[in-house]
Amino acid sequence: MRGLLFLGVAAICVGSTGCMSSEGSHDPESARGDTSSVARPAVVSAEAWGSTPQPLGDDRRHVPRYVTIHHAGVTWADGDAAKKVKALQTWGQNEKGWPDLPYHFLIAPNGTVFEGRPMAYEPETNTSYDVHGHLGVQLYGNFEEQRVSTAQMTALVNLTAWLLDKHGFTIDAIGGHRDRLGADTSCPGRDLARYLDDGSFAAWVEATRRGEEPAIELGPPLPDGPTEMIPYPGARQ
Repeated sequence: MRGLLFLGVAAICVGSTGCMSSEGSHDPESARGDTSSVARPAVVSAEAWGSTPQPLGDDRRHVPRYVTIHHAGVTWADGDAAKKVKALQTWGQNEKGWPDLPYHFLIAPNGTVFEGRPMAYEPETNTSYDVHGHLGVQLYGNFEEQRVSTAQMTALVNLTAWLLDKHGFTIDAIGGHRDRLGADTSCPGRDLARYLDDGSFAAWVEATRRGEEPAIELGPPLPDGPTEMIPYPGARQ
């Protein structure tokens, strides 16, 4: 699969975009006003997980129009998700020259959501789609080899419903990485992409936007697909 960098910490669909000016700054979304009628889900702020962003240039500013979903692409075994988020930021800064995390939100196997780069700035990619206007959400795990957890899916549904409502997006704004790029990637992995493809994810998001609490019931393993659920403390197998 093209476009994945295997780090031991995570695999990410990201790429260098050249030098950044010193005019930008990390502006946490949690500090901004929120006019969404959908409740903002709990998010671990960048400050709380120890973010040390570098300035983002004004040339990277954008107006969000889409929500694009990724998986990390590395099998999750265990570990402290906050430390993995911080390690990803540090690696990107030291090795690739990225000022901040390449994604706007990251979701751990237990459903914890971490704040990434500010939504006012476009994400990163080393694949061939134009990232301008995209809000990037990464779920930890490799959903070619593992099954997404109910906790992760619930967090993704709630986050996406809030993002759509906050920015005035329609349901058509949602897509997986492969929907933007095509056959050059399998991201976000078949066990996650199945719910985008069959309409289940869109239905759960729309129900959440109506103020309902949809019953998020994940399907059985796909034929020839992964059978093991992504592990995390307290998970129901």
